[in-house]
Amino acid sequence: MGESCHLNLIRALNFAMVTKKKKILYTHTPGFWLTLGDHAFGRCAGQSLEKQARDCSCFFMQRQVFAQKFHHPLSGTAANRRVKLNDLKMDPSSPVLPATILEQTALRLGCSPTDKKLAVYLDEEDELKNLRECFCIPEVKDLPPTDLSLANGEESCVYFAGNSLGLQPRKVKTYLDEELDKWARTGVHGHFSGQRPWALADECILDLMAELVGAQRHEVALMNGLTVNLHLQMLSFFKPTPRRYKILLEARAFPSDHYAVESQLQLHGLDVKKCMLMMQPREGEETLRIDDILAVIEKEGDSIAVILFSGVQYYTGQLFDIPRITKAGQEKGCFVGFDLAHAVGNVELHLHDWGVDFACWCSYKYLNSGAGGLAGAYIHEKHSQSIKPALIGWWGHDFKTRFLMENKLQLSKGINGFRLSNPPILLVCALQASLEVFGQTTMKALRRKSVLLTGYLEYLIKHYYSEDKRNPEKPFVKIITPSQIEERGCQLTLSFSLPIKSVFKELEKRGVACDMREPNALRVAPVPLYNSFHDVHRFIEILGSAITSSKQTANNTALSGSY
Repeated sequence: MGESCHLNLIRALNFAMVTKKKKILYTHTPGFWLTLGDHAFGRCAGQSLEKQARDCSCFFMQRQVFAQKFHHPLSGTAANRRVKLNDLKMDPSSPVLPATILEQTALRLGCSPTDKKLAVYLDEEDELKNLRECFCIPEVKDLPPTDLSLANGEESCVYFAGNSLGLQPRKVKTYLDEELDKWARTGVHGHFSGQRPWALADECILDLMAELVGAQRHEVALMNGLTVNLHLQMLSFFKPTPRRYKILLEARAFPSDHYAVESQLQLHGLDVKKCMLMMQPREGEETLRIDDILAVIEKEGDSIAVILFSGVQYYTGQLFDIPRITKAGQEKGCFVGFDLAHAVGNVELHLHDWGVDFACWCSYKYLNSGAGGLAGAYIHEKHSQSIKPALIGWWGHDFKTRFLMENKLQLSKGINGFRLSNPPILLVCALQASLEVFGQTTMKALRRKSVLLTGYLEYLIKHYYSEDKRNPEKPFVKIITPSQIEERGCQLTLSFSLPIKSVFKELEKRGVACDMREPNALRVAPVPLYNSFHDVHRFIEILGSAITSSKQTANNTALSGSY
């Protein structure tokens, strides 16, 4: 074994020296592979490269020399770690990065991490793959922007727009038909009969919703739309005084949040410019640093009444550190609330344990309840006696005496006192169908898959489309979203060296559903409930075609303009 392995190692090293610019290097020796990525690894008959080198007296192949040869730092811990199949079940707190798992898995398969073979394998090993069958995946031919001369209309589309509108759960139609049939057959009796009594329908799915946001059942209500709920909560939590009169939020908050804060300040006769503190990223940066957020809270906290942040920032995809922001704000005497539109169903939430004061969210993005779906709201139980609604409706009256119609208010405690009207049964049906799919798994399991799925997308984008200073003509893609997995959900926000509208249009022609946001962002969100690793691989292939076409269009435009 010694001489044979010795020769193979030397051949591998020579091969590596010749092709060291490539991402994955290998010999044709069974069981022996080298990779150059974030780390370098070797395997021969189950042994580490260093062990084989020592056995064969190949001391020049030890780790330090190897790293010097390829000008690549090597982590001893990572280099000696053998990634097992269970490691595919990524944990966001794991020290093993998605790139490491992808590279080592590719090694075992005998392929490059860019090979379709890896995507197929990851899908086969995905413990959540059957959940995809619970959703209606549109076909390419049914998407309005599709150009059937550029795409196979019979294929399922690459749907990466779950951050904007989730896909339809298959049971939605069944549940809607059940309630329409009950209405037709029983009329008014549907209010208190059947599996979903209309008067209590939202409460039938409250446990599922509370589980997703990490709250107690009595801390959550399903009602209205997100912005309505935000206004209702702000009316109660924002009580400006001469000392505390400011609201802190991120500068590029979603327009509804921005307008809600603006109008709340105006409602109290306050100067928006002085009272609306907007956190800006540092010059030249796209996302906010947690240290900067905490510094502003420390500096301005004594004059801040309410801190309102996104859980996940809609434009950049940045996941904010909810527990740290909450703790810092409350230590300065501020109420702290969050718009969780892009966080719920996307990342793990523990609102009760984190002590968040209030939160609200929509349900049509990662919760897949359909456009304009029933929204959710949360108020921590510690406020159940002290925080009262400013505006009251019939449904805020305690259920035990609600139908006595005495017009003597017995207000429900906490968030339930904020309810205004009876639940819209058709919207409840759609949300129930989705929440039941979530009930088949856990957010921890979904998050594990999401980390690897988005990590795979990031890996391939960086591999193919990183900026090359030596080749300024090569189109490149920049990822705006933070690279740290604890600072993002499933969404990656991309900017391009080419005109982004052209790239977006070419992607749509080829059966990709994603979305573009002004001024220069393409948002792509591989959702772990229904997206696959093959979807990611297909997207990268289609992106290459879209970029090529966009570059050609740009060149033709420049050429015609020169005449």
